[in-house]
Amino acid sequence: MRGGTVAVVGGSIAGCAFASAAVKAGAGEVVVLERTGGRLADRGVGLCVHDDRAAELVAAGALPPGIPAHRLERRRWVVRDASEGPGGRLVWEQPFPFHSYHWGLLWRGLRAAVPGAVDYRQGVAVEGVDGLGDGAGVRLGGGGFERFDLVVGADGYRSVVREAVSPGASPHYAGYVCWRGNVDAALVEGLEGAPSHPGAVTTVCFPGGSCVIYRIPGPEGPRVNWVLYAAPPQGAGLRFDDPTSFPPGALGGELAGHLRALLEREFPEYWGRALALTAPADTFVQPIYDLVTEPAAAGRLVLAGDAASVVRPHNTSGAAKALQDATAFGAAWARAGSWEELVAGYQAARGAAGRELVALARRLGRAQVERTPPWAQMSAADVAGWWQAQLAGAAGIGGQAMSS
Repeated sequence: MRGGTVAVVGGSIAGCAFASAAVKAGAGEVVVLERTGGRLADRGVGLCVHDDRAAELVAAGALPPGIPAHRLERRRWVVRDASEGPGGRLVWEQPFPFHSYHWGLLWRGLRAAVPGAVDYRQGVAVEGVDGLGDGAGVRLGGGGFERFDLVVGADGYRSVVREAVSPGASPHYAGYVCWRGNVDAALVEGLEGAPSHPGAVTTVCFPGGSCVIYRIPGPEGPRVNWVLYAAPPQGAGLRFDDPTSFPPGALGGELAGHLRALLEREFPEYWGRALALTAPADTFVQPIYDLVTEPAAAGRLVLAGDAASVVRPHNTSGAAKALQDATAFGAAWARAGSWEELVAGYQAARGAAGRELVALARRLGRAQVERTPPWAQMSAADVAGWWQAQLAGAAGIGGQAMSS
């Protein structure tokens, strides 16, 4: 199947990957419509990709080579224990075969790989999408309307394309939030008592939450990225019924104060001081949501990444899943003889993936935030058994292998 017009709503990681896949598959015209008018490359959040997933994606051409990444090898679970020193007490250690990325640098590599034939438009708001039987229409801010043979919704967890595929489907608040931030690695390593584990992910465990800390590459040198999961302060009047977030620099006094209290009360001394070095401009809060959209495609509309399924971050699978979606899209196109066969093939390949990832992430969220075990009282064997119970037969975190 050659030719045709494709619109990709959203120009971040999933959007760039789908635009590249559509051109390689034979689309005649590909347009990317990205709401943000600023520099997406400035987004500094960290993320990880499992080594096996990365190898598959590189082989498929979905993950361009040469993007800066930091190798991770093991995950260390620690609890506050002053008698063990400022770094806390190690309760368990496990292999962790991942590479970490800076979101902006990963996006920059994917954006650079998008073929020049793609019409990538920034600052374009899509207000809605209409199925037209033999195509799809995109309603733009200001009253504009454009028609395409196929529309891909790569517009994140607040997707407007999702509303056309599955009306009324909206992410559900999980009951807790994550504070996120990153700080210059040199500042963290300069603190007294710094542990010498550059290839390790440290998970600080405490009653009612946990925090994952690891190094990432940065535009100006290595940084330490952290994600702290816990319930928000009670009585703060915060409502998370609708998907929302508090962007960098917009952290209110109530949330900032609650974060400081958690660091002082629950964290080993070193890690509390390390995270407290994070500048307000590099700190934000992301309420945790999840959602499985059924189906992930309908008519001439296809959902990708977070638009298709909102997975709690505990899986460490978001970027890999978005790139796998794009890979499956390209493979479905290669086998299809019509737009209908393309959409059906994509749904068959990716429909179950989001459902399984959401289920695993819910189990991990309950175990690591909502119903935390008495980590400080557990042996290494106890923690290993607890971990396997959360996986419930899954091979591990980081996403699933692509089906052939």
